[in-house]
Formats: sequence, C-alpha cells, structure tokens
Amino acid sequence: MLVVLAEVPIVADGEFAVGMEFSSREAVIKAIKEYSIRRSVDYRVYESEPLTFYAKCTQYGSGCDWLIRVSLISRKYCWVIRRYNGTHTCTRATISQDHSKLDSITIAEAIKSLVEADPSLKVKSVIAEVQSKFNYTVSYRKAWLAKQRAVEKIFGGWEASYEALPIWFEAMCHKEPSAVVHFETMPAYQGDDLVDGTHLYGKYKGCLLVAVSQDGNNNIVPIAFAIVEGETSDASVERSNGAWSPPRAFHMFCIRHIESNFLQKFKAPYLQKLVVSIGYSRTVREYEVRYQRLRERGEAYTNWLNRIPREQYALAFDGGYRWGHMTTNLVECINSVLKGARNLPITALVKATFYRLNGNIQVSCFDRQNEVFEVREMPSGLEFAVDLRGLRCDCGEFQVDRIPCRHVFACCANQRLDWKLYVHDVYKMDQVRRVYRARFRPLGNPTTWPAYNGPRYVPNPYLRRVSKGRPRMTRFLNEMDTRMLRRPRRCTLCGAEGHSRSRCRRSAGTNANGDAQ
Repeated sequence: MLVVLAEVPIVADGEFAVGMEFSSREAVIKAIKEYSIRRSVDYRVYESEPLTFYAKCTQYGSGCDWLIRVSLISRKYCWVIRRYNGTHTCTRATISQDHSKLDSITIAEAIKSLVEADPSLKVKSVIAEVQSKFNYTVSYRKAWLAKQRAVEKIFGGWEASYEALPIWFEAMCHKEPSAVVHFETMPAYQGDDLVDGTHLYGKYKGCLLVAVSQDGNNNIVPIAFAIVEGETSDASVERSNGAWSPPRAFHMFCIRHIESNFLQKFKAPYLQKLVVSIGYSRTVREYEVRYQRLRERGEAYTNWLNRIPREQYALAFDGGYRWGHMTTNLVECINSVLKGARNLPITALVKATFYRLNGNIQVSCFDRQNEVFEVREMPSGLEFAVDLRGLRCDCGEFQVDRIPCRHVFACCANQRLDWKLYVHDVYKMDQVRRVYRARFRPLGNPTTWPAYNGPRYVPNPYLRRVSKGRPRMTRFLNEMDTRMLRRPRRCTLCGAEGHSRSRCRRSAGTNANGDAQ
C-alpha cells in the first residue's frame, strides 16, 4: 500500500517502491539518508545531477544488489523513483557505532526545535538526543557542527548577521527616538579595498556587558548594553572620560567573589563566613572586632584582605554609595532573562535583549465594546485572550492576583484605558487605611483601673512538663524545615562534620566567645 505525502512519502513496510513521488530533490536525499540510518546500511552516490539521483549500496557487487534511481518528471513537477532493487541483503556489521550518512545537516534538522527553545543547549545533550532518535553515538565535533547549523538555520548566518545589525538598529531608533546606539569601528581591508567593518565577534569571541540598577520598589532595571571584544574593566574605565569615576560612579567589589577568591587562596572553609561578615559590617566597631578575630587566626588572612581597599568591600567604609548591595545578584537576575542569548548571532543576540526585557506585546482588538482582546508576545509568538470586563487573562495572573498582568497593561495602553479600574480594591490605599481606622487608647496608670472581682486563673497542672532538658520535637518535618533536613552539621572551626564548634577538640584553647586566650 502506497501513501503519498506532500514532502516525503511513506510505505507500509518502510521500503521504497518504483513510482513513489517526492516533492523535491532535497526530499529524495533526506528520505534515502533516513532509510539508510534506520536500517543501519550505507550507500554510495554514483550520479547526482539536477535531473537525476542514482545511488548503490556500498557493498554492491559483493553480496548486495541494492540500488535506487530517482528522476525529475517535469510535466508532473515532482521526483519519481524509476528503478529500485528492493531490500538490502548486506549485513549490519558493515556499519560502525557512528553512521556516515548521519551528518551534521541531518542532526541539525533533528535538533532544530530543541535549539530554538534553548540556544544554550549543551553539546552533550545533542549527542544524547541523537542517541535517542537514531540509536547512534556521534562525535563531539559532529554534534557541535550540527548545533551551529541549527542556530544559523533558525536565527540566520553569523556573517550576514553583522551586516543586518546596523539596519536593525536604525529601524529601532526610528521607532524609539530616545534609544542611543554607538558603534566603534576599525578599518578592514579586502584586497586593496577598504571596508569599514565592526570589529565584533558573535560566532567567535566577545562579551556582552549589562549596566543594571534598582529603583525604590526593588524593581531591577537594565540601563544599557554593550558588546565588546573582551576588554578589561580597567581599560573601560580609563576610556570613559570620567563617566565611570567618582562622583558619578564608584567601583565596589562583590563580597561573594571575595569569599570565593579567599577560599581558593587559603582552602579554609571555616573562615568563609567570617570574611563575609567583615564585609557586611555596618559600623566601624563591628568591622574592627571581626577583622581582629580573623587576624588572630593568622596574619596571612588579614594581609590578603588588606590588598583590597576596605571602602570597596565593607559597608562601614563605603560611604553609602553601594546602597547595601554586596553581591552581583542584580546582574545575575538579568542573566537568567537573557539565558541562551550569548549563543546567538550578533543581530539575534541584540534582538533577544530588546524583546525579552522590553516585553513587546502586540494587541489585536476582538470586541472593543465588550473589552475582549487577543495579545501576542514577541518574539515567542505566544497568544493570550484578555477579557477586561470579565477580569480574566489566559496567563492566569489577572484573575488570581486580582491586579493587571502585563497583557492587561498592553491592552489598556493600546486602547487608552485607565488600568487602575482593573485593580482590586484590596490593593487601594483607602482600603489599607480602613484596616487601621480604629483608635488605640493608652491604658494609663494601673491605679486608675477599675477593681477586678472576677475568677482567679491558674495553669493546668496536667500540662506541666516533667522531663528535664530541651523539649523533644514531636511535629513532622517538611521541605520548609531546611535547617533541620540539611546535611550533617559542620564545625566552623575545623571544618569537620558531626560536631559543632562548641564540642570541637581544637576549641580547648579558645574562650566561649571564640577569641584566643
């Protein structure tokens, strides 16, 4: 029984047949490749012309007569199998763990959807996907090449992406006049011709820099993006003409990175928390006490710490210019939003930063009178129905949180509606004030209280604890009790598991406060 599809026809027994039709030459090659991979056989191309494709088994004449000839039939606008010898009769032993026809092009087509969903897909995951789909283990290089092909097919070629970048930037600035774009170029030569090319490397090298801030409501706000070759921070500061220097900007160190560098230098995990607490000291007194405690453990520790200006890592001396931010967690939050973007060609990378952080939403009006809309998120293409009158959105946030979601805000902006109308009363200040409208009067001196003539209250003697020591816990623990369910206790003095600092043998020479005697 022959079933003909628009792209690749399928036969019930998995074999080809004379008269089978294909939509294109590429469809012919794809079908023969997939057939050979699936049957663990191989073939050699004897003729590959614009009008004909002819192949034979690699063992043809040595125990296998498999061959196939496919030709273009102009009057039918399709490719037709004109000759076919049937099933292979060669043995499977001729194929190794890999397959010659399982090339990077075939693999790229198989992993296209995975790469589109996550451009940061690891090569080992590609290898695992090939093993699952084709039952072959391909080399790391073949899998890497396949991923690069998939990225280019989805997001465009790397070199062409550089040419498209200034065009896209010009269009963005035309739509958003407040946007600022700056290129730094260097002359590049092609033969004797001078070409003004941007000296950036999307496919190869480069670094995406992000400037991030935080407003009074703790919202994380990206300010600017830059793609550079990988210059050091010192060079960037020097070339800023004072823009990144006091009083406009202040350079601080992340305490988490200081902690990591300290551990790498001294291999002393029991002192990590002390180093971090020194940085978090909010008063000079706190700083001096903790600094002295570290010095008593060894002057090498404080000598290492002294190489860092204390105004760049300690809250007590930073002049308040770091606003209490001790780590680079703000930037890490943006990095999670841009996950996979650094694996993309240059223009696709810039588009990803624009769309993901801009939250671009297209609004289509279904029923203006009943306030029903359809919105589409870009660039993902996900669609959501919004019913303002019914206080519903397909994302679920509107009806659950009782406050406008991003789709509702987009609809209100599109139709010039007041978004405040769709905020539940519980969030409004007049409702908050009602909670505290009751007045609290002071009780005054006890001598002014009325005499009490009621019954006397005593504790229930049957509820008195009879055992000594700390009460035994009787409740069941769950995942919220992280402190109790964590791994065995580790001593902060010696670093060993199974005991605390107070029971450590090394604490014999220290007092209760942990200071050396």
